[in-house]
Amino acid sequence: MITSLQNTAIKNVVKLYKNSRERRDQQLFVIEGARELSLALQSNYNIKSVYICRDMFSKTKYPDVLTSLPENIIFDISSAVFEKIAYRENTDGIVALAEPKQHGLGNIKLSEQPFIIILESVEKPGNLGAVLRTADAAAVDAVIICDNQTDLYNPNIIRSGVGGLFTLQTAICSSEEALEWLKVNNINIYAAELNGAVQYHKIDYTLPSAIVMGTEADGLTDFWINNAKERIKIPMRGKIDSLNVSVSTAVITFEAMRQRGF
Repeated sequence: MITSLQNTAIKNVVKLYKNSRERRDQQLFVIEGARELSLALQSNYNIKSVYICRDMFSKTKYPDVLTSLPENIIFDISSAVFEKIAYRENTDGIVALAEPKQHGLGNIKLSEQPFIIILESVEKPGNLGAVLRTADAAAVDAVIICDNQTDLYNPNIIRSGVGGLFTLQTAICSSEEALEWLKVNNINIYAAELNGAVQYHKIDYTLPSAIVMGTEADGLTDFWINNAKERIKIPMRGKIDSLNVSVSTAVITFEAMRQRGF
């Protein structure tokens, strides 16, 4: 039982939560929650250590998550220690450290009629996590993050994505690399922008398709606008310029799923 807040391992968990450089240098990231940990295990993430507060864990809906873990990496901790390392509220008393994976385009396996979400220069971890959650709900082929501005293993991405990072094929690359990959795989590109020429629901998404979403502040760069097959828009009736990027992504993605009969 670890009861000291000054325990070296516990202090390191806090470092990994707070600092992307520590995550990169140590090649470790933090998973909080039994559901998220179970999804990571199903996706063959290498779990290095697990810290568990038994009193809290007794209430979890995912008690079987421990059965596939070796006992020598599981450490019991007090409730006070867990409070020090917990990132979320209403959690179920378990935190794990895992090794990140490589996220290259070459690792993506496509269906016969793929649907891809491209995010350009996404900055806010919460937005990226929300998009991953949408992508999982729609069972898209992959999410590709271009010119990345945030750490994919930021704890807020895992939290807001409720583990979608572990269920989806994801890649990180430059916009140029993504464009070449899309061309090689004969995937139509649709750039979402406020001044798009075509309303989003008039596109035929039953063909291999990729939607490209930009930041809320700046939208898409000319690179994607100029290389898209069509520029699409979501009609706005109010006075505010745009929806949140994660909401916009969901609107277009589920129109595509509707067309595909899902």
